[in-house]
Formats: sequence, structure tokens, C-alpha cells
Amino acid sequence: MTKSPDFDHLDAFAQTLAAAAARISLPLFRTLSLGAENKLDKGFDPVTEADKGAERAIRSLISEHFPDHGVIGEEYGEHQPDAEFVWVLDPIDGTRAFISGLPLWTTLIGLRHHNRPVVGLIAQPFLGEIFIGSPNLGSRLITASGETPLKVRDCGTLSAATLGTTDPFLFKGPEADAFGSLRSAARLARYGCDAYAFAMVAQGTMDIALETGLMAWDIDAIIPVIENAGGTVTDWHGQPVGGYGGQVIASGSTSVRDEALTHLGRAAA
Repeated sequence: MTKSPDFDHLDAFAQTLAAAAARISLPLFRTLSLGAENKLDKGFDPVTEADKGAERAIRSLISEHFPDHGVIGEEYGEHQPDAEFVWVLDPIDGTRAFISGLPLWTTLIGLRHHNRPVVGLIAQPFLGEIFIGSPNLGSRLITASGETPLKVRDCGTLSAATLGTTDPFLFKGPEADAFGSLRSAARLARYGCDAYAFAMVAQGTMDIALETGLMAWDIDAIIPVIENAGGTVTDWHGQPVGGYGGQVIASGSTSVRDEALTHLGRAAA
């Protein structure tokens, strides 16, 4: 008889990983001497020692406690990506915010079981916030004051919705036109959010989070947090993302999501 995974233990271990990452990243946040390398020949995609050190700390603990688990990380690639359990890591999502001193960056820690995202954690250690979701415990906000259940909200209609995205200029060509149409139909848009917008959807303070060009490490951690809070995470066709990124929309309401998709459909890949 196959033993069922202990998701509660893995939920707690994800929090241990987030604490290890924070011990690296927090002392470097708002440090004027922190430099940033550029990953791109054209444009600017920064990476810092905080990104690298935090991912190394997480990987070390996974290797120590779960050597049979795989890892996919933004900074150090894949290790046993076909394992039954695979951790998917973005040690600092929002490095641009990090090097600008803005507390909107997060640490993203996701866990796949048989290729399905099952545990997800979004941590903002400067603010002392952990947004976490798993099968048995549901989605919660963990702070120094304790745990609070996370629950999305239903704003009723797109015209009442607040949406968040990282940067409207990341949408190009038909995507830019589609985003402009969606933005005009919504009540309010906020920018510079990175993954923090998805946390706000799970918390019920925003209604839509929208991105394009995401990678697995950008989205795997987010899916369990939002879905266990009652929300949806799909591509721009309204289909499951599957943890592989691309064009992503998260919403607290299926009907509001469907309204948004009428604006996005023309640009859906």
C-alpha cells in the first residue's frame, strides 16, 4: 500500500526554507554596496548575491532533508526534475524591486507532486509575511501575530476590479493592446507588484493579477496559495497553467476572470 504524502510536514518544511532564504536576503536588502549583475546582452535582468545565496541556502536544506527530491531554481537550474517531488524556487522574485529598496519582492517556494503544484509559499520577509497554501491546511497568512486564513473576494464585475501587474511595458504588440483594453475596463490598476499582486489576490485585497512570459519558478508557488484560497490561476485561454508559466491570469472570481478573458483572448498564445 502506497503511503500518502505528509503535506503538513512539507508545508512546515517550506516555511523552514523561507526562513533560511530570509537569513541571506534580509541583511542585503537596502544595502548600498550590493551590486547587481545583468543576465542579458540587451536590456536589464538583474541578479544579485542575495538571489544566489538564498537559492544556495534553500537547495542545501532540501539536499540534507530530502535527497530524493528534485529542484528547479531560477539561478542554478535543474536537479532531478523528473523526481516524484520537485521543489521549484525563485529566491527573489522582483530583483528590480529588491535593488531599488522596495519591499515588493518575494521569495517563491513551490512543491510539485507528480508534476502538480501542491504546496506553495510566497514570503515577504521585510514585512514579516508568509502566504502559504497546501492541501490539508489550506491557504493562510502567517505573521508574528499568528495565522489568518486567506480568502479571495468576488468583486462582482470587471468594472469594480483592482488588477495588478509588474510592468505594462512588458506587454508587447497584441498583448499590449489586450492589456490596454482590460485596464480600461477595470476600476483600478497597480504596477510594480511582481508576485506580491498574486498574494494580494489570495488575501482578497486585489481581484486580478496578470502577467506574461512567466517561467515555472514564477508561478508554481503561486498556484496552491490562490487555489486553496478559493481563486483561479489560468492561462489567457482560461485553461490550467500547469506550473509552466507563460501568459497567466489569477482572479478571485471565475465570472470576473471570464470577463477579463474577453479582453485578453485576442492576444492569447
